[in-house]
Amino acid sequence: MNSENFIAANEGVSARNLDLHSLGIYDRATIFWSWLFPLSYVVHIAEEYFGGEGYPAYILRLRGVHMSTARFLAAQSVGFILVTAGVIMARRLKFLPLMLVILGTMVAGNALTHTVTALSILSYGPGLVSSIFVWGPLGIATMIRFKRLIDDPRQYWIAIAIGVAINVVIGILTMRGGRVT
Repeated sequence: MNSENFIAANEGVSARNLDLHSLGIYDRATIFWSWLFPLSYVVHIAEEYFGGEGYPAYILRLRGVHMSTARFLAAQSVGFILVTAGVIMARRLKFLPLMLVILGTMVAGNALTHTVTALSILSYGPGLVSSIFVWGPLGIATMIRFKRLIDDPRQYWIAIAIGVAINVVIGILTMRGGRVT
């Protein structure tokens, strides 16, 4: 038994995870991929802000939810900071594949929500184009690509569940006009 296998056996991890760089988990392509989330978030926020009547006016017309433009931008700024911090922390603490699956699930869920809403009202909603052409494909591709890098299938499904739960919380906050209390 070589030293890597001995260490892996005694720490309860696979030898495969001992050399994360050789697996491609932290190679340049994966690092680039991780930064697609904050970058695409900016694209999505811009479309929600500038697209059509703007998201605050849209959500008021569609659902009767009052959200000021300032509150919308503040909430989106917090979201952007959390996504960016999540990417940075996941890289440093070595759980990037899990974080990418969480983020992939979040953006795919957002894309699904925008698409279903647009189909139900047969109309454009701010954020629809970036959801369909950026977040939907990015989310699905991420969930597929990084599934193989997560050893325990339960961890993969927990990451999916976390992404879905975050979408539910965002939906609730949105329907409250972005108010936490």
